[in-house]
Amino acid sequence: MIDGCSDEDLLCLLKKGDNQAFGEIFNRYWKPLLYVAAKKLGNIDEAEDVVQEIFVSIWSRREVLEISISLNHYLAVAVKYRVSRLLAARLKKDTLDDNVTASGSGYFSAHDGLEFEQLETRLAHIVASLPQKCQLVYQLSRESGYSHRKISQTLNISEKTVEAHISKALKAIKRGINGLLLSLF
Repeated sequence: MIDGCSDEDLLCLLKKGDNQAFGEIFNRYWKPLLYVAAKKLGNIDEAEDVVQEIFVSIWSRREVLEISISLNHYLAVAVKYRVSRLLAARLKKDTLDDNVTASGSGYFSAHDGLEFEQLETRLAHIVASLPQKCQLVYQLSRESGYSHRKISQTLNISEKTVEAHISKALKAIKRGINGLLLSLF
């Protein structure tokens, strides 16, 4: 009965907490999402973690989850976002490691590293506290490098709405970061 349902029907059942609907969504999309993530990351373990995080997020937000595009497209964007975050974190770590190695004496002090981690943690917390759509628009723009037009097309919203979400996100980030910076210095 469940396996013949459309994605839209499954999402409606999922919102009601139907475990079978969640299981069917998982069965339909696990392998394709894993394939895409593994291809981009080059690491099956990291890819499995990425896909698992997506499904955990869907289950935990099932009652408030609003998907205005096809489930397939939504999941594809979620994989792209999570993979790009992971790749950016890798790049950041590699760059930091290279800078410390190149300086020999440790260009960054332990204190600098702690401040950077606090700042990075605070930024992640601020972004996570944004409304879901605002958070997704910000992440696609700043972390995935999407243009306003591409975000607009991907999420099926106007470019003005994209601009409003980014403006809201940047204001929240500025307020949150300024408070942390004042406490650090």
